Amino acid sequence: MASIVESGWRYLITHFSDFQLACLGSFLLHESVFFLSGLPFIFLERAGLLSKYKIQTKNNSPAAQEKCITRLLLYHFCVNLPVMIVSYPVFRSMGMRSSFPLPSWKVVSTQIIFYFILEDFVFYWGHRVLHTKWLYKHVHSVHHEYATPFGLTSEYAHPAEILFLGFATIIGPAITGPHLITLWLWMVLRVLETVEAHCGYHFPWSLSNFLPLYGGADFHDYHHRLLYTKSGNYSSTFVYMDWVFGTDKGYRKLKALKKMGVEEDSKQT
Repeated sequence: MASIVESGWRYLITHFSDFQLACLGSFLLHESVFFLSGLPFIFLERAGLLSKYKIQTKNNSPAAQEKCITRLLLYHFCVNLPVMIVSYPVFRSMGMRSSFPLPSWKVVSTQIIFYFILEDFVFYWGHRVLHTKWLYKHVHSVHHEYATPFGLTSEYAHPAEILFLGFATIIGPAITGPHLITLWLWMVLRVLETVEAHCGYHFPWSLSNFLPLYGGADFHDYHHRLLYTKSGNYSSTFVYMDWVFGTDKGYRKLKALKKMGVEEDSKQT
């Protein structure tokens, strides 16, 4: 496996410059992973497939889904790509590299874990700030246009929010100055996580069923269903920040009531 990765990476750095890989390569990788992981949930919703796992019964109209895709393409090309290009010299100066040797899996995994923990912490506080009255009305309400989220709505947001909360994603790599392959892996995992959190489905194989600290779709879907002042569940990946600061009380109460209802039904049958 290591030799395959090294051979593929050698091909990339031989045929493309650092700038091309870090900017255009990162952008193309992001777009591929984001749309390939997010589009299937649109088709599931339209076809009514696996509906028993859908968290909300309400569906988005095709027009609303198409509006989301159109805006995303506009934001990605007019905001995300320019930011990647402008930030390239900054990341280079902080130690990002694409040359050999590749980092060990121990280094990669340690950095990725650090990124997830730091991102979740920074995102939590940034997200809470966006739920203050003025910022919600003028910025964050764009993201909450979709009370019934689907995978692609994860990145549907006001350009100011893209920049503001994007800081949570890049602060970890900015601190450690990772190898580009680590940065790519972090980006792929972060995209898959946020798409899953917004997918609108809670499957038997969802990570939250196996990892107690992981939020997932059920946790974040609750955030989209309620009024902005009472939603809670502000974390991006994990649940402990909301638990520590008491911003998941409504969600935990709802879960307890549902559990009691299920137990009552089972007793009656």
